Amino acid sequence: MAQNGKLATVFGGSGFVGRYIVRELARKGYRVRAAVRRPDLAGYLQPMGVVGQIHAVQANLRFADSVARAVEGAEIVVNAVGILSPAGAQSFEALHAKGAERVAKAAREAGAARLIHISAIGADKDSPSLYARTKAEGERATFAEFSSAYVLRPSLVFGPEDEFFNRFAAMARMSPFLPLVGGGATKFQPVFVGDVGQAAANAATGTGKPGTIYELGGPEVLSFRDLLKATLHYSDRRRMLLPLPFGMAKLMAVLSSPLPNSLRPLTLDQVRLLQSDNVVSEAAKKEGRTIAALGVESPASIDGIVPEYLERFKPKGQYAHYHP
Repeated sequence: MAQNGKLATVFGGSGFVGRYIVRELARKGYRVRAAVRRPDLAGYLQPMGVVGQIHAVQANLRFADSVARAVEGAEIVVNAVGILSPAGAQSFEALHAKGAERVAKAAREAGAARLIHISAIGADKDSPSLYARTKAEGERATFAEFSSAYVLRPSLVFGPEDEFFNRFAAMARMSPFLPLVGGGATKFQPVFVGDVGQAAANAATGTGKPGTIYELGGPEVLSFRDLLKATLHYSDRRRMLLPLPFGMAKLMAVLSSPLPNSLRPLTLDQVRLLQSDNVVSEAAKKEGRTIAALGVESPASIDGIVPEYLERFKPKGQYAHYHP
């Protein structure tokens, strides 16, 4: 794997999306600095490149000094930091909004050539969801500090480490039903995390138009009901899909709020997100602001990826269908 000598900094490089961006940039020959809160837990990134190509450093978007140090000498800066639910000081406002502003400002002051900011479809300053509002604020702050930034808005991202299919497959192990929030009509356009990583790395190396918002979706538009049915099919489980009106789902989310996020089916903010479809807009399609414009012509479908990593949730285990 030839190196080009250029440096790319990826904030959140050890996260679900970030690790795939790190891998793709390494494949393109960049030296990659993964800026993460716990570099001691990011050793698994190193085999994605040759010896010495990928290095984890400590950085926290809540502290401007650590952000500035992480971008020193970088030609490419990628902000892949995002959370689905707040925990302590790691709040939506601190990371999605203020953190995005700090990264963009540091990238500009360091003289970076390109900045890639990972946002989300549904980012909207008027959304009832704090997640979506702070994502929108992060986009605004990014462009204010670095006007030529690329903003990538994926729909529901799936992959081996995802928090959607894995979470509901785990729930189906124990629960006799899965919650069909809002009747299950909300639409998604699931996009494979590897395709998001490729799109981000392509943008970082010159594909696409600077100062543009791209919306990333996979080949299929599926309802929440479709996704839960697929989860049960891939994990070989039979469970009832229990229709749950939004009002009831919000009440359950409030009542379960004392539990750790890992044990909660959905947070109140996530229920609010489910009240709006999460698909690539007609405007983005018409204007060519989709994943295809970033060089991913044939994005993967859930059928081609998800069954393999949900196999471990089957009643008889991961290797039950293998015979000597």
